[in-house]
This record gives sequence, structure tokens and C-alpha cells, in this order.
Amino acid sequence: MTWWQALVLGLVEGITEYLPVSSTGHLILAAAFLGLGAPEIKPSVDAFLVVVQGGAILAVLGLYWPRVVQIVQGLTGRDAAGRRLLVNLVVAFAPAAALGPILDDVIDEHLFRVAPVLAALFLGGVWMLWLGRSGGPAAGDSPGGRGGAASAADSASPASRGLGIDDLTWRQALGIGLFQCVSMWPGTSRSMMTIAGGITLGLRPREAAELSFLLALPTLGGATVFKLVKNLRAASHGAGPNLFEQLGALPVAIGCVAAFVSAALAVRWLVNFLNRHGLAAFGWYRIALAVALAVLLYSGVVTL
Repeated sequence: MTWWQALVLGLVEGITEYLPVSSTGHLILAAAFLGLGAPEIKPSVDAFLVVVQGGAILAVLGLYWPRVVQIVQGLTGRDAAGRRLLVNLVVAFAPAAALGPILDDVIDEHLFRVAPVLAALFLGGVWMLWLGRSGGPAAGDSPGGRGGAASAADSASPASRGLGIDDLTWRQALGIGLFQCVSMWPGTSRSMMTIAGGITLGLRPREAAELSFLLALPTLGGATVFKLVKNLRAASHGAGPNLFEQLGALPVAIGCVAAFVSAALAVRWLVNFLNRHGLAAFGWYRIALAVALAVLLYSGVVTL
């Protein structure tokens, strides 16, 4: 892998990780466009596509540091709200933590391919449009839809009604965790499932996005560590070179740095966009991307 290929993939990861458009789906498609689909390097490339998430994790850790501190204080018993948030994050994380290692090999073998990704992109887009048109809170004029959470005037208006993170129950947290499990299918989008799931269960869009970002810390962190250890262990048992040996340590580092910078910018933009416009724009984008790529592939103009 060249440095510029790693840079492109890092930017794709950072921009799409927290947007409800599927970072994994975009990374799989981008890697294929960049010619990184050769069988001899595919295991290392697949591992890189997960490990590069580390940069995006650090971005959220920095942007939401006060919340992280609150969680730590809750762990030590010094902040009741922080303790409730910690419990809810653990409950929401538990389903993916249980199913992830079990389904990892099946997902790698059958779903890390173009056709399943396109199907997930399309169906996810249809679901987001349905949420918006059903009159639910995912629409642009939904609770918090005008950026109401950011001002006292909006917080008193009907448009701002909805739950905040501190109002979340463990049952709702479990529901969001179950929504997150669906995103194990590449192309579905963890952000889409947790944000839309949170909104469906009553959270304001801004709060649903923040919870999604915080939930990414254990979820993506666990996936990154699991995939890295799995790759290194397989290499040590003679399964071939690890991703650092095959792709290069410098490209991996470049990808993570690019993901960090672009994710920080994307997170700030997304919160404001959701409050003003809801999820519909992302639904249309997903459908258009899936249809355009399917047509190009079917016509032979593009080969992945």
C-alpha cells in the first residue's frame, strides 16, 4: 500500500465513520477502486480497514473529553449522572460485544464484498427516508430539528421535545445496542443504526448523535483491538505477514492520522446538520450511491 492510498482510505474513514452512510461500505468500495483487492493482500487490507478506525476514535475522545471525564467520575462514584451514562453505554455495548467475535469470520467471508455492501446501502437509505416521512423525529422538523438543543428558546418550544442522554433508561440503551448489532453487516452503518435507533426510541437528534459517538468508543475500540490482535496472531502462526509487514507501518500511521483529522471535522458538522435537516439527505445519498454503482458495475464501466 502506498502512502497516498493510505491517505485516501484514512480520509474516507474519518469522513464517513460518524455519518450515517457506512464507513465500512465506503472503505470496501474505495479499496476496490484503488486496486487493493488482490487475494494475497486482502486479509491485511481488511484488517487495515478496521484498524484505521483508531484515528476516528481518538477524534471523538478529544471532542467529547468532558463527557469522558464525567463517565470516569461516575465510575469512581463522584458523579451520579456519569454513572448512569456509564451503565447505559455498557448495556448498549453488550450485544455487539457478545455477537462480534462469534460472527467475525462469517462476516469477513460472506459480507466483505461489493454486492452485500450495495444492498445494505440501498436498504438503509430507504429506511432513513421512511423514518423521515413517517412523521417521526427523524424528519428535519423533528424534536431538536432546528438546532433547538443549543438554545434556551428552542428548549422551551415543542420542536425541542425529546429525551436527553441523562434521561435514557437501561431498556432504551439496550434497544440502541440491538440496533447497533444490525450494523455488523458492512454497508449498513453503525452510526445510522444508533442515531436512527436513538431517535426512534425518543432521543433528540443531537442527543442521539452524541450517544452514538460515545458508544463508538468501546465498540470501535474493541473491534480495532480485536482485529489487530487477530491479524498479528494469525501471522505469528504462519498464516502470512501481518498488516504492518505487508502494507507498511508508515501507511498505517498515515491512514490513522488522516482519519483523526477528518473525523473531528465531520463530527462537528454532523451535529449541526442533523438538528437542521434530519436524516433524509443521507437516505437519498445512500440510495443514489448504491444505484449508481450497481449500474456502473452491471454495464461493465466499473469493475470491482
